[in-house]
Amino acid sequence: MSDYPLFSAGDFRRRALNQNGGPVDHAWRDHGDHLLNPTLVDLAAGLKLKDAAVLVPVVDDGDEAKVILTQRTSTMRKHSGQIAFPGGGIDPEDRSPEQAALREAEEEIGLDRSFVETLSRLPTYYAATGFRITPVLSVVRRGFEITPNPAEVDDVFEVPLSFLMNAANHQRDSREWDGTERHFYVMPYEERNIWGITAGILRTLYERLYA
Repeated sequence: MSDYPLFSAGDFRRRALNQNGGPVDHAWRDHGDHLLNPTLVDLAAGLKLKDAAVLVPVVDDGDEAKVILTQRTSTMRKHSGQIAFPGGGIDPEDRSPEQAALREAEEEIGLDRSFVETLSRLPTYYAATGFRITPVLSVVRRGFEITPNPAEVDDVFEVPLSFLMNAANHQRDSREWDGTERHFYVMPYEERNIWGITAGILRTLYERLYA
C-alpha cells in the first residue's frame, strides 16, 4: 500500500518504478492497442523504423496529478493536428531515450529538464507510420514555464491523471488503414479527442500501473 493518494505524483512514482506485466523489453506485444492489432504490429516491427522517444510528464499537483499533452500544428508532416506527448526522433548525439525525450520537451514546449525527474520506461510502441517509440515516464515539479514552439505545437494543456487512468474513459474505435481495419483507443476530454499513438501509450500506462 502507498502512503500517497491514488492519483498523486508520489503514488505514480511508486507504480512507475514497480510496474506490472514483466520487463518492458519483452512486453510490447501484450499491452494497449498492440493487443488489438497483432498483424499490424508484427508488420510494423519488421519494418525499418526510426527510433523515437516521448516524455510522459506527470505534474506533481497535490492529490490530483496532471499529465501534460500537446496539440501538434496542422502543418506537421506526420500526425498533424493530433494530441501528443512531447517527443520526437532520437538523434545520434542523444545518449539515451531519456535524453532524447528531455531534449524534445525543451525544444517543443520549453519544459526545463531541471524540473523533470525521469523514472522508467513503458514497453516500446511500434507505430505503423514509421517509428519505434520509447515512452519515458517522469514526474514534473511545479514552477516550470511553458513556451510552445509555434512551428510544432499549437497548444499545451493538462489532463487529470485520474481521468486518463479510468478505464471507463477508454473508448474503442476502428477505421480502415492501408486496406486493413485498424482498432485503436479514443479518450475524449472536454473539447479534445485523444486517440492514436497517444491513447495507445496511455492505455499501456493504465494496464501496467493501474489496472
